Amino acid sequence: MSLHESTFEYLKPAEEQVGKMADVRKAFASFTRNLDAALPDGPDKTYILRKLREAAMWSNIALTRNADGSPRA
Repeated sequence: MSLHESTFEYLKPAEEQVGKMADVRKAFASFTRNLDAALPDGPDKTYILRKLREAAMWSNIALTRNADGSPRA
């Protein structure tokens, strides 16, 4: 599979995508706060929190791009 030529370029989200991104960020932030309060400190908790941050960032990409990297209509 070839990636779209714009895969690694900045893609300004459409207005409706901006709202969805904000909703997704709020959901991740809430879930992360709950886990942060419930889990004991340590390397496993650190790993989980980092992966949640990564998943939140990939969620933005999923909202703005297709699987081949092309802009989502």
